[in-house]
Amino acid sequence: MKRKEAIGLMSAGLVGLGLKSPSKQVAPSFGAASLKGNINHSACRWCYSDIPLEKLCDQAIEIGLAGIDLLKPSEWQTATSRKLKTTMANPEEFSLTDGFNNPSLHSKLQKTYAEVIDKAADAGIENVICFSGNTNSLDSQKGIDNCARGLESLAKQAEKRDVLIVMELLNSKVDHKDYQCDNTPWGVALCDKVGSPNFKLLYDIYHMQIMEGDVIATIQKYNQYFGHYHTGGVPGRNEIDETQELYYPAIMKAIIATGYKGYVAQEFIPKNEDKIASLKAAVSICDV
Repeated sequence: MKRKEAIGLMSAGLVGLGLKSPSKQVAPSFGAASLKGNINHSACRWCYSDIPLEKLCDQAIEIGLAGIDLLKPSEWQTATSRKLKTTMANPEEFSLTDGFNNPSLHSKLQKTYAEVIDKAADAGIENVICFSGNTNSLDSQKGIDNCARGLESLAKQAEKRDVLIVMELLNSKVDHKDYQCDNTPWGVALCDKVGSPNFKLLYDIYHMQIMEGDVIATIQKYNQYFGHYHTGGVPGRNEIDETQELYYPAIMKAIIATGYKGYVAQEFIPKNEDKIASLKAAVSICDV
């Protein structure tokens, strides 16, 4: 019997018994009380930029999110007023391409980030994001040395203020050509060079699946270097459902097994017209 014929007979048998064939997962209606509490869920603001932040915050509360990721200082109060956390802060203005691997930018970046770290600490915000910048032909080791030198004083400040600085791992193959912090070993080497418990990596599952694969094994091996996680469907960076290649429940279980207590933020770009329904479904998938 051919595979297609077998599947057809199985489906017909289910119908004959009054049962439906397996269908795509539908997002349930739930709130914080229905979540298991093993994952602190968040969502990245930019993925829902067409939704007013106030409305997004209200819907986040209904879903049961702990907070919103990637908010700038002028937006923090909107989340705070609704008893949501800013789970990842960024400066009012920042660049992915011009980062800490460029010594000519150190003075400017140190001033910007010193201010953001203090503001975040005063606001009770735990995490601040930063970026390596593009290589612009800079070799790997020089990039590590430059970033470490630029981050040294900020890491010390972060230790005093109890704030975690995280550098995001981004793919340089599809979305961010020439970005330097594009693989886990490079980021780990930078963390070792900085040598501060308050400097870690943002492990973006979407980006690192593209660059490295081996997601669960990487989490198991390097989890002590990861201070934050982002999701996204591969390929395309869309919904994390059965249309893409990663199985997120297993990835979330691997994260939980490391003892991680931080945040997992959804950073996929919804294709569905009802973006909040897609967000609910993603949280359901990841709530293991």
